[in-house]
Amino acid sequence: MATVKKIIPDNIIIDDNYIISLYMNDILEDNHNIKNVYVFCKKNNIQESDFYSFFGSLDAVKQSIWTKFLENAIATLEKDVNYANYPDKNKLLSLYFTLFEILTLNRSYVVYSLMENKQGMKNLKDFKHFRNHFKSFIKDIMETSTSENSSRVAKVARPVFSEGAWIQFLFILKFWIDDTSKSFEKTDIIIEKSVNTVVDLLDTKPLENLFDLGKFLWKEKMM
Repeated sequence: MATVKKIIPDNIIIDDNYIISLYMNDILEDNHNIKNVYVFCKKNNIQESDFYSFFGSLDAVKQSIWTKFLENAIATLEKDVNYANYPDKNKLLSLYFTLFEILTLNRSYVVYSLMENKQGMKNLKDFKHFRNHFKSFIKDIMETSTSENSSRVAKVARPVFSEGAWIQFLFILKFWIDDTSKSFEKTDIIIEKSVNTVVDLLDTKPLENLFDLGKFLWKEKMM
């Protein structure tokens, strides 16, 4: 069957966001991977030169989608005039809740993108730039922290904390993918419990929160 070309309205500006939108729509409508840049551009009636002005490949588009999710979450946080004065724990909670709200709005694409290679979250190549940006943002939280405890261990903790936060995000993402609760309310619970645990690992009383988290995970058969 011949491919039907899309008609681009005159007022549309072809940029990275427009290309990303086309790509996500094509994936969800056709329910399969796009073969190559030529096929993608032909279907969407855009010039290959326009595509390559923003992306070097379709893989680059997939990586950029995840980066955009994070950038949109950070931009939302930065619009809150009170965010800069939040304690570390609240900054992390705000980041995760905002990020997962954005992922929920795009859940169909996120689930497809993670499951398309039959490896699920074992294959994270699309997260390459997202991971770097995410860890950098976590380090910024540590650097701007006014917490006495954070300042005391900052030099040692920043790399460890950012890597721990990344692993934590992947854990929450896996939980969210499998979450069938109404409005993903169980994911909200796991975000709060896991953030409490990770932040309190910098404090002197982490065991209580670890036990609390463990009980929840056991109940949800995650352990």
